[in-house]
Amino acid sequence: MSTGSPHAQNFTVLIPARMASSRLPDKPLADIGGLPMVVRVARQAQLSGADSCVVAADDPRIIAACETHGVRAILTRTDHASGSDRLAEACQLLGLNDDTVVVNVQGDEPLIDPELIQAVANELHQRPDCVMSTAAHALDSVADFLNPNVVKLVTDRNRTALYFSRAPMPWWRDGMRPGELPTALTNPAPLRHIGVYGYRAAFLRSFPSLEPAPMERTEALEQLRVLWHGQRIAVHMAAGAPAGGVDTPEDLARVRARFP
Repeated sequence: MSTGSPHAQNFTVLIPARMASSRLPDKPLADIGGLPMVVRVARQAQLSGADSCVVAADDPRIIAACETHGVRAILTRTDHASGSDRLAEACQLLGLNDDTVVVNVQGDEPLIDPELIQAVANELHQRPDCVMSTAAHALDSVADFLNPNVVKLVTDRNRTALYFSRAPMPWWRDGMRPGELPTALTNPAPLRHIGVYGYRAAFLRSFPSLEPAPMERTEALEQLRVLWHGQRIAVHMAAGAPAGGVDTPEDLARVRARFP
């Protein structure tokens, strides 16, 4: 695993973690090779070269588990509607400077690549015109292209996000007939969104107060609020798909097999 490069820029990793999970109760504390999952995530994130890595939790049990294993953690409110809201509070509690780059790493991704975290942070450092950064990779599966759980995005020539959608896009006019499912992908290939986000701390603090976008409610994609308010999101192009996160007991078994 990478431990950062000499070209890395300063950034902070925040990991939102909450105990409530309908499909996997007490998910942050699920044992993976002798360590709680949230600790596994934090240790991966620490390999990214971040200046600091902090878990923003909603339960004292998560705080205690992190402290036991030397991971910094802070207690946030239990009533946050989203992970972004939780991170906004964490920015306040930590007193981060407005221009600090913050990378949001989900608390259920113990296999996340540290180099991806660093790349998303560097992307935002290189794009002063953007308030956020994220990542994408080229799709190679028609099934994924059609899957509404696989979020697609399109960008402009500078790799700035134009739109995110659960629908297949862009629509290949000459290769996708009305009423028929496509059997091939466009060239160049459509892009799949990877759910890792970089923020400037000032924008992250302001995000919960922004009016939700109509298209955000329709698509159930929070990042559309950013575009609706006229802000820009820079997109890092990754070489391939990241390792999957943990949402179900089956996911947990798959990840546990990596830590015998």
